[in-house]
Parts: sequence; structure tokens; C-alpha cells
Amino acid sequence: MTDRAVRRRRQALFLLFFLPGIALSSWVTRTPDVRDQLGLSTGQMGLVLFGLSVGSMIGILCSGRFVSRFGTRPVIALGTLLIIVGTAVIGAGSAVPSASLVAVGLCLFGAGMGGGEVAVNVDGADVERVTGTAVLPTLHGCFSLGTVIGGSAGMAATAADVPVSWHLAAVALVATGILVHAMRAVPVGVGISAAPSTPAPGPEPTQPPGPQVWKDRKLLLIGAIVLAMALAEGAANDWLPLLMVDGHGLDAATGSLVYVGFAAAMTLGRFSGTYFLGRFGRAAVVRASAVSGAVGLLLVIFSDNALVAATAVLFWGLGASLGFPVALSAAGDSGPDQTARVSLVAIIGYVAFLVGPPALGFLGDHYGLRSAMVVVLVFVASAILIAPAADTRGRATTAADVPHPTPPSADPAGQQQEDR
Repeated sequence: MTDRAVRRRRQALFLLFFLPGIALSSWVTRTPDVRDQLGLSTGQMGLVLFGLSVGSMIGILCSGRFVSRFGTRPVIALGTLLIIVGTAVIGAGSAVPSASLVAVGLCLFGAGMGGGEVAVNVDGADVERVTGTAVLPTLHGCFSLGTVIGGSAGMAATAADVPVSWHLAAVALVATGILVHAMRAVPVGVGISAAPSTPAPGPEPTQPPGPQVWKDRKLLLIGAIVLAMALAEGAANDWLPLLMVDGHGLDAATGSLVYVGFAAAMTLGRFSGTYFLGRFGRAAVVRASAVSGAVGLLLVIFSDNALVAATAVLFWGLGASLGFPVALSAAGDSGPDQTARVSLVAIIGYVAFLVGPPALGFLGDHYGLRSAMVVVLVFVASAILIAPAADTRGRATTAADVPHPTPPSADPAGQQQEDR
């Protein structure tokens, strides 16, 4: 690809990360209104969110196979389209009102997030390989920037009593324009497996790379880091406004404002991530992120002062910001078959991101949302201990650390990995 084509591709990926952020935060900031319109309890809202879990699992389970067979481009396009349709259906379900229709919309939304986002992360990892620069933290920063903008618009819509259906319909319309524009720059063929379609004559073929990555202990530890940090992000995205309303007595508009603060902290952490990664390395950044997230969660859960809890959300957001993108970069550098490795870790992350929060709703119905967040705190605290797994090559992550398209036999870093 020419330099111009690579720039256009990177800009398209910025938009394709930005778009789901807007859609997700638009839904999240309106969850108190949707719950009230549907007349649901916290536990019943958890059942509605189960639609998100079902859809996300369908998307996640299909994503790796579809990317290997068709490439990232069609999977990104289909996944993003499902996010847009799901957003519109959620709005329609709130207008009827119908809890079942909202659950269907969340199912479509989850399928798009689970499938499309795995593919767009694989494409982002390929851009790192092509350009020799770390771009995944910035790409995920665009997602967080989308949540800030979408959350701010949602907060304004909540304060102005704009109907949820009108709000989400406008979001779907804007997202459609972004999708059509961005897909023009996404190349065909990225991520397609190089395995031959028919068996070659001769000895038994080697074992396919997919099952082998499950046996890589270090890769699984990286997956555990992603699970913990994605759960911290997903819990805030699904429950933070309600947590501040029900757990700390804030009104719906102020609860949305706290969520916007969380999203802003995530954005700041991700856009500044490249600097800290180059200076301190992956392991130190992941450890510091986990400490920040744990401190924030601790104060949100156990402080009875609403101002302290709202301020602690900033530490929660900073802590959750870099775990996911840094671990994806580490997975891509951890051995051969970058697509399979990034797909595996991304799948683990999106399982936590999309499936974990509904389970917190069931706990919240019995013990309260503040108590339910103790589960998230335990996972984030565990990431402090396993942070060294993110340092896949034993030195700081800089632009030069991103693998270049050279054969494995000619890559000294790859040889060092094999030696270890």
C-alpha cells in the first residue's frame, strides 16, 4: 500500500472505532430513562441486557472464523451495520414501550460489537505491522472519544427531555454516514488465513495455528489481563449512570455527567498511552493502570460521599483505558500467526466487555449495584499481579517494537521468543 493509502486506512479505522463509541454511550446515558419507560427493576433490566450477551456471543464465536475466511473488511461492515440497526431498534423498543424489542435491539447491537470489533482490532494490528508504529492505543482512544461525544449528547438529551427514540434514531442516521465514508479506505483480504483450501500431497500437514494459541500460557495470561480490564470498562459502560443514581443518590442527568467524566478519563489515558508505553514499557503501564482502576473502584464502592465517588470514577476510567489496547498489541507480538493471537485475546476481551455486565445486574438486584462491583474490583486487582505477561519481548514498547513484515526466520525478536 502507498503512504497515502495507509493514511486513509488509518483514518478510516479511527472513524470505525469512533462510531461504536458514540452508539454505545448514547444507549448507556439513556438507560435510566429506558428502565423507567419500561417499568423494570434492576434484575429485570439485567434480563433485558441479556440480549446484549446473546448477540455478543454469536458475534464473538463467528468473528475469528469469518475473518479468516472472508477478511476483515466484510466483517467490519456487517458488524458496524448491526450496531446501527440495533441502536435504532432499541430506540423503537423504548417508544412502544417493549422490553422484548429493546432486548432484540441489544442482541443486534451485541452481535455487531462482538463480531465487528474483533475484526477492526485485527485490522488495527495489521496497520501497526505495516507502519511500524503503535496505533492501537490511539484507535481505542477514538472509541473513548466517541463515548465522550455520544455521552455528552446523551446527557444534553436527557436534560432536555428528548425522547429516547428520537435521540437514538438521530445517532443511527449519523453513524450510517460515517460507515459509508469509512469503508471506502478499508482494504480487501486482511486477515484471511493463508492455509490451502485442499490438502497438499505428502506427509501429514502441521496442526493449524488456531488450536495452538490456546496452549500458549503467556498468551492466556495476556487474555486474563484483557478480561479484567475489559470487565472494568464494560461495567462502567452498562451500569455507571444507574450506579450513581441508585447507589449514590444522584439524579439521572448528573449520573450521565459522571459517565461522561469516566469516558473523558478513558480518552485521556488512551491518547497519552503511546508516550507512557515508550517511556516505561507495557508491563509497567498495565500495572499502573490496574492500580488506578482498583483505587477508583474501591472508592466508588465503599465511599458514602457522592462527590468522592464521582471523583474516583476518573481513576476508574484512567485505569481501564490502556489494558485492552496494550494487551492486544502484546498478543500480536507474542508469537507467530498474529491474526489468531489477536483474535483470541480480542474475543476474551469482548466476552468480558459485553457478557460480564448483565451478570452484574443479577448480583445488583440481590445485593445492590455497589456491592456487585466488588467482583470487578477483584478482577482488576488480579491484573496487578499478572501485568508482567504484557511485556512479550522483555523491553519497552516503542515504534520499533512493532513487528515488520519480515519472514519469521529473519526476525531476531521472533527467534528470541522461540528461545524463551
